[in-house]
Amino acid sequence: MAIVEDFLEHWQVYLSMPVIAAVIGYLTKRAAIEMMFRPLRFVGIREPWLGWQGVVPRNSERMIRISADLLTSKLVDTNEIFQRLDPRRVAEEIEGPLLIAVDEITREVMRRYQPGLWELMPPLAREMFVKQIQAGSPELVRRIMAEIQDDITNVVDIRQVAVSALTRDKALLIKLIRDISRPEMFFIARCGIYFGLFLGLIQTVVWAITKDPWVLPVFGALIGWFTDWLAIKLVFFPRLPKHFGPVTLHGVFQRRRDEVAKQYAEIVARDVMTVPNILDAVLRGPRSDRLLRTIHRIIEDTIDEQAGIARPVISVAVGSETYLEMKHAAADRAIRYLPDTILHAKDYAAGALDIRDTIATRMRRLTRIEYEGLLRPAFRQDEWKLIAVGAVIGAVIGELQVLLLLH
Repeated sequence: MAIVEDFLEHWQVYLSMPVIAAVIGYLTKRAAIEMMFRPLRFVGIREPWLGWQGVVPRNSERMIRISADLLTSKLVDTNEIFQRLDPRRVAEEIEGPLLIAVDEITREVMRRYQPGLWELMPPLAREMFVKQIQAGSPELVRRIMAEIQDDITNVVDIRQVAVSALTRDKALLIKLIRDISRPEMFFIARCGIYFGLFLGLIQTVVWAITKDPWVLPVFGALIGWFTDWLAIKLVFFPRLPKHFGPVTLHGVFQRRRDEVAKQYAEIVARDVMTVPNILDAVLRGPRSDRLLRTIHRIIEDTIDEQAGIARPVISVAVGSETYLEMKHAAADRAIRYLPDTILHAKDYAAGALDIRDTIATRMRRLTRIEYEGLLRPAFRQDEWKLIAVGAVIGAVIGELQVLLLLH
């Protein structure tokens, strides 16, 4: 009877407790979510360590390695995707810019090494000379493409493409993880409300029985800790659906596999494994030296082939040493033009490589543990810190409740 009388007298206090508990649950979840991604850089004093950096940016190097390993070991086969490129189609796509580049290179080299001869040639002869060089350009492109395709694993490190893109822009890694986990973040926040409300009802009963001031901060800490822990676990577990009568439990992230596959593949294809990034790795990456030497040789061979039967005459006319210098100079300039020229086939290459659909399809074939690896590392290492912060925030709010009740 005493409890009933106290409830009737202080019903506003009793009714506020589960509501405040729900607020604690929600606020601690929101705090945990924001601490996952913010701030991008450390804020505070490093010595002694007093401050915070978002879990994802702080562990970006490890997470970049994990993401890159998953991409290259399970989702993208370098040999397979590069075989989809048709060298003839690439030559067709870049034909206009290629002919312009050859025209500029030919005129530049001739003006530098044989200015007198070039000026003495009639305009029609100069045009015919340029067109003769241009005639071999499509075959040159096909030969270069064939060389790349035949030895692609020694030409480009596709893992390095992913690592470079994510390292260059750490905000991209955060966007990647945040975008694919957005529904999970909303789920965690909602769980805080529901779990907090339930635990708040228990807290209200315990308070009514004991009237102990410690009940509120202790329950606040428990609500913050337990709801954070349970919400994070329910994102990933159970991996397989478990039925409890009419209720089915299944990890939210596991349940969204098809949706995540599409979203993840879209982001990777658009921002990470792009044609410009891949081309940059091919022509400027750590394995590019050997390829560039090969391209240099192919260009010089093509020049000799286009010179044809006139090659001995040309050598005599300009000198064999000068002719070699002209070939080297032309090859050097062609390699400098190559990246911008090849990029004109970007749209065709993106469609032919089909990285987005390839990744989405293969993601659906991952084991549940492999699939979980897309997001789980973002939580695992510092999960206890997020939960601890939730407990502290809950305890502080509980203590504020006590101060309000006692005054």
